[in-house]
Amino acid sequence: MNRKKIVAGNWKMNMTLDQTKDLISQLKLVSSNEVEIKIAPSFTNLHYAVSLLDSSKIEVVAQNIHFENSGAYTGEISAEMLNSIGVKSVIIGHSERRKYFNETDHILSKKVIAAISNSINVIFCVGEELFERENNEHFDVIKNQLSIGLFELDNDQLKKIVIAYEPVWAIGTGKTANSPQIQEMHHYIRNLIKSNFNDDISNEIRILYGGSVKANNASEIFSLPDVDGGLIGGASLNFSDFNAIVHAANG
Repeated sequence: MNRKKIVAGNWKMNMTLDQTKDLISQLKLVSSNEVEIKIAPSFTNLHYAVSLLDSSKIEVVAQNIHFENSGAYTGEISAEMLNSIGVKSVIIGHSERRKYFNETDHILSKKVIAAISNSINVIFCVGEELFERENNEHFDVIKNQLSIGLFELDNDQLKKIVIAYEPVWAIGTGKTANSPQIQEMHHYIRNLIKSNFNDDISNEIRILYGGSVKANNASEIFSLPDVDGGLIGGASLNFSDFNAIVHAANG
């Protein structure tokens, strides 16, 4: 199965408007017919980023979404609002949303439904903490996150999903899971999709790795048979690093 790779930059709470403009002006120079390139700026810069990349193949992605379409939810952003500015994809379930903002699997399931119902594609994140891996609970954690978050969807809805596996212990720590660990979990996730849906969807769904991918390890990670690209954190804020990761995804 020839799945097109994705390199998605999650900018998190970084980059002012001027910094966003400067980085996007550099990113416009990056092009690849072999790789889907995505960036997720802050909410305040989404509309500006969409405008700047209007004629580019680079897609602008939101970092979060609320599960209601409108209402008295101060500070929240709805799917309708994202649609209105041309944003068609969103990251849901990032480990930092789970950890710092207490987003449960059930809340994330509602967010996924809200996005899909409003024609917004989803990058759905799953991952285990260090203590869960050390206690040999990592497979159960991932299975539970996927079961509650995605397995109520039908086949057509699941086609709107990209999964990102991010071992929490390898985010922002400088640690990276080794290649056998990464491949093992990606293969496990693909088999879960197969057993809950079918062979075709399992073969087609793209699974990204999101644990401290850098220019110097991207090629090795992206060469693994069940890894279909990366959700990039800190390295996506630096043009040369991000560009090198895109080139690594080209193979």
